Amino acid sequence: MNVYQAVVEILKREGTEFLSCFPANPLIDYAAAGDIRPILARTERTVINIADGFSRIHNGNRIGVCCMQAGPGIENAFAGVAQAYADSVPVLILPGQGGVSRTDVPPEFDASRNYQHVTKWVACINTPERAPEMLRRAYQMLRSGTPGPVMLELPSDVGSAEFGDSVDYEPVRPVRYGPDPADVDRAAELLLAAQRPVIQSGQGVLYAEATDELVELAELLQAPVMTTLPGKSSFPEDHPLSLGCGTYTGPAQVKHMLAQADCLFGVGTSFTRMFLSTPIPPGKTVIHAALDERDLNKDLVLDQALMGDAKLVLQALLAAIKARGTATEKDSAGKVRELRSAWEEEWGPKLNSDETPINPYRVIHDLQQAVDVSNTIVTADSGNPRDQISPFYMTCKPNTYIGWGKSTQLGYSLGLAIGAKLAAPEKLVVNFVGDAAMGMCGMDIETSVRSKVPILTLLINNSAMGGYEKHLPVATEKYGTKFLSGEYANLAASLGAWSVKVTDPADIIPAIKDAVEQNAAGRTALVECITCEERQFSLVR
Repeated sequence: MNVYQAVVEILKREGTEFLSCFPANPLIDYAAAGDIRPILARTERTVINIADGFSRIHNGNRIGVCCMQAGPGIENAFAGVAQAYADSVPVLILPGQGGVSRTDVPPEFDASRNYQHVTKWVACINTPERAPEMLRRAYQMLRSGTPGPVMLELPSDVGSAEFGDSVDYEPVRPVRYGPDPADVDRAAELLLAAQRPVIQSGQGVLYAEATDELVELAELLQAPVMTTLPGKSSFPEDHPLSLGCGTYTGPAQVKHMLAQADCLFGVGTSFTRMFLSTPIPPGKTVIHAALDERDLNKDLVLDQALMGDAKLVLQALLAAIKARGTATEKDSAGKVRELRSAWEEEWGPKLNSDETPINPYRVIHDLQQAVDVSNTIVTADSGNPRDQISPFYMTCKPNTYIGWGKSTQLGYSLGLAIGAKLAAPEKLVVNFVGDAAMGMCGMDIETSVRSKVPILTLLINNSAMGGYEKHLPVATEKYGTKFLSGEYANLAASLGAWSVKVTDPADIIPAIKDAVEQNAAGRTALVECITCEERQFSLVR
């Protein structure tokens, strides 16, 4: 056996069933010979996005693996790796490399140097015997601590070298750690003393599979819960204590309850201050539980920090709070219900609008009515589609929504959807996308078709880059720079997908239901809705 074959054997032992890829890389054919299915995308960025979506749905318990060509292939992949790194997603990337003897010879691209700032670890397998050792280290990093992408270059001369008759390798188990008991005691006392606590739940709750513990804590404290965008679906949004998802946009109750809170407890979230995070008003006690010490006391001054896996933190807090008695009786659920009712009434005209071109909020409302939400995974692309859907589309189970946004690359959602479908083939997977983002990813509809990984793309086409006139006022006025064109239902049909164009609001639900039936029959589908450029958002800033 050569090193390529040894690597394939290790991947199989780690549970790898598919390899997202773009040629040429010898590992692709060796993987196929070893019964690991290649999923070949149209671009290297999508290759990464597919592996990313797969890892997310499995909470990092199963890792998406991908490979691409040395040089231009791994150069093209940079955006996808940077996105996975920004959003803390564990992905194993195995690019080719021109050969150990060509290291440091211009113009050979050196991924080990160039990817240092967007990976958790990047290295080169520089001798045959090191392959198991380095893959063992890679999987340990992928499954432990703060998630993130790991990259191992596999030079062609090392890959083709003789390895031996057998591979000494055992799959790596994750390692978790919990908080200091003294920190837990202090946090419990602060939470019990609070009169108006609010919990912010992030992506770490999903990776830790800690939704049950979070619900129990919220009910014990009668504390309303908001999620971050990456944490959306970590707390059921049909729960009486749910405030919904807060980003740049969000339900009105998020802003109100945050302003009124005297104590904020963040768990599995970084509390990073950025344009997609909900501002935290000053003057409240702040407790922060995070896995990464770099997030603690970063953008918020903390009254109490906790370090560790979100599930272990929540279990420890529950035990400490129960040992101290019960929290003060509160009617938090009643206040949340009152605020939500008023917000929904305010937005009812948009959500039920019969106007043409179609209002995008009507599309979101009808999507919710047309699908089985508990058996559907939704992700939304960057820009207006994200800002419009995240407050209004309600999730009720973990990992039924893929939220992202530490980086905001247009076109990311389609590859994520393919990866999510590979991870959960029994579920309907929808990517909600605008026409601007479609220009970045549209050809990979053919990847979904060819690979027989059927997803549903719900496209809102307003023939514009929504909101960009504020960045391009002169260019738009003089040259129409923000305006776009395209017949995307026709494009999808030409790539082998089932598609339909919708211009009447009354046809949205029938079209989505037809697309769901096509998906169930194994066919990729696209529903193109011709929409207005809606400029109103449910802002929380």
